[in-house]
Amino acid sequence: MYNDRQPLYVQIQEHFKDLILNGELKANDKIPSEKEVMEQFSVSRITVANALMQLAKDGWIYRVPGRGSFVSEEIHEILLNHKSMFESENRLQNLPIERSYTSMGSTVVSTKKTAGTFSSTASGGRKIIGLVIPVLVDYFSIRLIQGINNMLEDSQYTLYIVQTFNSIEREEEAILDLIKNGAAGLIIFPCDTETYNEEILSLKQSKFPFVLIDRYFPGVETNIVRCDGLIGGKLAVDYLWDLGHRDIAICSDSPLPTITVEDRINGYMDGLKKREALINPALILTDFYVDYKEMNTEHPLYRFIKSGMATAFITLNGRLGLHIMSICREIGLRVPEDISILTFDDPSPGLKESGALTYISQSEGIMGEEAVKVLLNMLEETPNMDHKYHKVIIKPELKEGESTAICSVQ
Repeated sequence: MYNDRQPLYVQIQEHFKDLILNGELKANDKIPSEKEVMEQFSVSRITVANALMQLAKDGWIYRVPGRGSFVSEEIHEILLNHKSMFESENRLQNLPIERSYTSMGSTVVSTKKTAGTFSSTASGGRKIIGLVIPVLVDYFSIRLIQGINNMLEDSQYTLYIVQTFNSIEREEEAILDLIKNGAAGLIIFPCDTETYNEEILSLKQSKFPFVLIDRYFPGVETNIVRCDGLIGGKLAVDYLWDLGHRDIAICSDSPLPTITVEDRINGYMDGLKKREALINPALILTDFYVDYKEMNTEHPLYRFIKSGMATAFITLNGRLGLHIMSICREIGLRVPEDISILTFDDPSPGLKESGALTYISQSEGIMGEEAVKVLLNMLEETPNMDHKYHKVIIKPELKEGESTAICSVQ
């Protein structure tokens, strides 16, 4: 069931979930086209695409290029899982809990150990700090967690990690569940969304201890530890420009306009302006999703690389840099002789192995350490003390690898 307070893309998801749950749409039934959904909800194509992509990712529908979207063939299993999850949530909501009202605001936490949940203290009597993070798919995440654990090792706290898979709904559930089960504080890596998570704003209003990492909310004052994406974008352009590259593309793997993406692209444009170069919109590639599971020769990114419009690529994450390297190999382009690739974040284990990419380091280990310092400072504050928000901005560094070289095109 959806309501007007939910983001539009969530309303679209809930609309189709309701139709499926009510039996109005069955396995392999075709759902309305993107254009029809756009008109029905008065939204943009990006909003519709985002909603359908999440439905497909969660298994409710499948998409056939050129034909449209259809209800999953295995929808029966999903409905059974949905029913089971719904019943579990109802049981959880009916569990007895103790209410703790502190000077930080009225916060409901669970201090009882119950089946299927964790207690407010982990084994050994250590208290819990929750990390809410989109996914654990790269070495950036691993190094970030290592930094967090380094600071917690000799403390009274232990770390619980919850993945949201870039779903704002799962992010909200994770926050509520961690608090309900006694987490003393939260470190939140917000997911890629067009809107703010209302549960994060609620944490701010209730003065619950939390720190945002990597992504911040413009106009909303919170504790934040992040790297300066604006400087990172400039660093990338300066380095490639000094190698003789003039056709420099910047590329994202999602069209969602997050503040992190915006900062890095603004840095890219500032870097070009500093060189008095014209900004070519065709070289800013942010209007598509990248499916890392397959090599699609019809994908806009594949076609763009093959066109030879750019001699260098700046990718907004390391995984995308490796994907572009694979496309180049498929096409027959050599890296770095024909194409230079510079990524944000190191996609490798960091063992100085051969073939390592040139990248912008965000010092994610330090980011994790600083986030814990800020959070522990909040947890150890004297009651009723006026809390001041902490902003830790880490300066990015360029690390030279073997994926960039002097431009061979004159």
